[in-house]
Amino acid sequence: MIDFFIKVKQQMALNLPFVIYRKPNKTKLIGFFQKNDHLYFAEDFNETGFVFAPFDGSQIILIPKKESVLWESELTAFKADYDSDIEYPENIEDKERFESLVQKGVDAVASGTFKKVVLSRKEVIDLTNFDLVSVFKKLVHTYPAAFCYCWYHPKIGLWVGATPERLLKASKKKFCTMALAGTQNYEDTIDVVWKKKEMEEQQFVTDFILDSIKSLTTEVAVSSPYTLKAGGVLHIKTNIEGKLNKDSNMKQVVSVLHPTPAVCGLPKESAKNFILENEEYDREYYTGFLGEINKKEFSKDTSKTDLYVNLRCMQIKDKRAHLYIGCGITEASIPEKEWKESVNKSMTMKKVL
Repeated sequence: MIDFFIKVKQQMALNLPFVIYRKPNKTKLIGFFQKNDHLYFAEDFNETGFVFAPFDGSQIILIPKKESVLWESELTAFKADYDSDIEYPENIEDKERFESLVQKGVDAVASGTFKKVVLSRKEVIDLTNFDLVSVFKKLVHTYPAAFCYCWYHPKIGLWVGATPERLLKASKKKFCTMALAGTQNYEDTIDVVWKKKEMEEQQFVTDFILDSIKSLTTEVAVSSPYTLKAGGVLHIKTNIEGKLNKDSNMKQVVSVLHPTPAVCGLPKESAKNFILENEEYDREYYTGFLGEINKKEFSKDTSKTDLYVNLRCMQIKDKRAHLYIGCGITEASIPEKEWKESVNKSMTMKKVL
């Protein structure tokens, strides 16, 4: 594993693109180390490599397998050293701005503009000494059930995250996705009661996905909703799997799923327009998606696509961490509670800095 991280440091010293990641509940680290600093894009999802897409889904960046060195390494034990005493003072201006944005969202839901909207904010933290390798090690050990990654391109920037949400996993014509929504704090048990607001919010997401993929699939199976732990918070999750019909392809599925109601809202277009008009900052790659496309399975003749939604993430630039946090807003949302939820979610990244 030491060699793996030496490779990461060499790649950074050469200012070359790379991604390192670990899948949920796995112990294998995977790295794509690009051999040049060219910016490649995924055009039709027939490419092989690692994709990184922004919220607006426009240009999907690709680290192509054929232009990269692929490394794999087993995760070894690591004692994380946490500074749990660090206090992050509440920024009153940020709080007021976010609460007023949430109120705008609640009013728009009440007036029938949409059923739900996901509103977010950015928080900037000064870093005294940021060491990418130790932050990534902390990330994978603190969040074993998340997709943990660090992605870098000299022409785009450095992004780090631990996301609980899969956008899509697919092999040949089979695929699976998930509906994830609702949040409450984890208090030592996942055996919890969910309020009507959260249950409804999660049902919206499930219905939207089923409706979106109807025309592309021949068969679909849906699990019952259950509670999922993600860092210090809980969500409601439903698994959805199915088979694409013969005329459908992966690019179509991704374009109907992204952005999901869990990061945008419902109906998608009106919620997205509201976000772009009212959030007053550029989400960039936050709530975009990332992951492997058409990666050949070792010793098998199949290739797999495995994509995740870019949640619980941060961008590192100019010795500062830019944290991105969002909350699902419905008519029952209370601005102050949503602010508190956003503070709780921000701890996912603050804990590893």
